[in-house]
Amino acid sequence: MRAYQDFREFLSVLEQQKQLLRITDPIKLEPDMAAASAAATKLGNRSPALMFNNIAGYQNAQIVTNVHGSWANHALALGMDPETGVRDQFLEFVRRYRMFPGQLERVTSAPWQEVVIDKDINLFEILPLFRWNQGDGGFFIDKPCVISRDPDDWNNDDVENVGVYRLQVKDKNHLGIQTVPQHDIALQLAHAEARGEDLPVAIALGNEPIITLMGATPMLYTQLEYKMAAVMQGQPYRVVQNAKGLDIPYGSEVVLEGRILARKRQPEGPFGEFPGYYSGCHQYPLIEIDRMLHRKDPIYESVYVGRPWTELDYLQALTTSAPIFDQINATFPEVQAVNALYTHGLVLIVSTKVRYGGFAKAVGLRVLSTPHGLGYAKVIIVVDADVDPFDLNQVMWAMSVRVNPAGDVLMMPNLAENLLDPACQPSGMVTKMIIDATMPVPPDTRGDYGEILETPMGTDTWLQKLEALTKELQK
Repeated sequence: MRAYQDFREFLSVLEQQKQLLRITDPIKLEPDMAAASAAATKLGNRSPALMFNNIAGYQNAQIVTNVHGSWANHALALGMDPETGVRDQFLEFVRRYRMFPGQLERVTSAPWQEVVIDKDINLFEILPLFRWNQGDGGFFIDKPCVISRDPDDWNNDDVENVGVYRLQVKDKNHLGIQTVPQHDIALQLAHAEARGEDLPVAIALGNEPIITLMGATPMLYTQLEYKMAAVMQGQPYRVVQNAKGLDIPYGSEVVLEGRILARKRQPEGPFGEFPGYYSGCHQYPLIEIDRMLHRKDPIYESVYVGRPWTELDYLQALTTSAPIFDQINATFPEVQAVNALYTHGLVLIVSTKVRYGGFAKAVGLRVLSTPHGLGYAKVIIVVDADVDPFDLNQVMWAMSVRVNPAGDVLMMPNLAENLLDPACQPSGMVTKMIIDATMPVPPDTRGDYGEILETPMGTDTWLQKLEALTKELQK
């Protein structure tokens, strides 16, 4: 475990580990930022973060992308060895997740208070804004932590919310915000509008890596992201509370304070989104920015969003897998692991011990009632405990020999789905599917399964020996 004091400390560690690449050649915001960041996603599991500081039209602007964009960087964010594999990162993530809750550490000042702007706010003067994809409907801030509280329970820290939501820059001090119904902030805004009130928000940009991961995690409404971040880093999470009572990460680069305007809606989008398609344009709420605070020469962080895989897929991989695993494992202790790495869990794989015929289908149905399953899980593949859900070779083997479509596929029409899924019909509704790829057990007697092949004795020992010899060969 490791607690990073701020964004800059984490960037320093990435550089020490040769996981940050400084781009000093002159670049243009468009199209160079998108092209370079998209190219970085194709470098594999050791893809580095990119830092740009020679940007046409700017004197001191610094932009960082791909901060979470590899399993090596993801491991470093968790304070682990960068060589740690995805399954081991998953198991460690789950172990820490189950230590919830941690503690808050409230302090009175932070480096982002160095510069305060409370009049004539102009986002364009501070933030080097650009479009990621040619069809984006404008400039988007796409890696913020948006902090809000429930106006019906304002002093309850446990229902304070930190979420990563895309923000469209509408003018010099207004932002559009995408508040899909499954997100906590949509519920809090509904409570505020029922009172006829604006909803105060704070927006933190350029954060240390753990709170961004927690903001992307579909936790329960009463689980505060800061308390989860504390157990993930092994220390109380440091925040500064603003005049409205919103807790803001100590380690941010830029903080915007404002209000979601009650009952105000404007067209928002289109934006190139995580499924690999543009989102379309919808009526969404509007934020008015009242105050802006930032470090001197702030570092602006953004995440390239395009056709998977991108940094976003790493960012939302274990943050999706671990909560779903924890929630269904509480009901079914037989569940071994959950792989929700693909397109934010639109497709996910569950491995489980099977107690009796039909058991796997019940596990799949339980996934659909988790907070994330309600709005994302569309295709659920359930495999036996002897199949590693993170090894697609093994999963496809199970699909090949343990599935008889006549009895192993459940189709459930007209269930809720995130409206960003382009397969929805109508938008926000979809048919969901459970594929039972486990071997039939009584009273299910289908199939003609003989004795299963075992791995030869001594294979694990030989694997370690060959891995060591291979490393020597590569020196």
